[in-house]
Amino acid sequence: QVQLEESGGGLVQAGGSLRLSCAASGRTFSSYYMGWFRQAPGKEREFVAGISWSGSNLYYAVFVKRRFTISRDNAKNMVYLQMNSLKPEDTAVYYCNADRSIEGLRTTTAEYWGQGTQVTVSS
Repeated sequence: QVQLEESGGGLVQAGGSLRLSCAASGRTFSSYYMGWFRQAPGKEREFVAGISWSGSNLYYAVFVKRRFTISRDNAKNMVYLQMNSLKPEDTAVYYCNADRSIEGLRTTTAEYWGQGTQVTVSS
């Protein structure tokens, strides 16, 4: 069992930065792929980024375009999403998720989800 809790969302101006954090509970955290999704109003939830259990493999959506960086600290049971050069279209609720496979992580049927944190980018 893995429980996830996001933090770090907020209001930022276009071009600014935010760092999202995801705190995970559970003894098997280090064996899970971890990731971030987002969902904008009226749109489907979409994959943003993922990271393997060791942190050696990173996965990004095309629209991230080197603006976002995912990382994890297995000793602290934490996953992070550093977001730079934010745009108004990045406005969404951002969700942390976890799955035992990258194939599962990249879908909305991933095993575990957090409650989400709101990110709003003003123009």
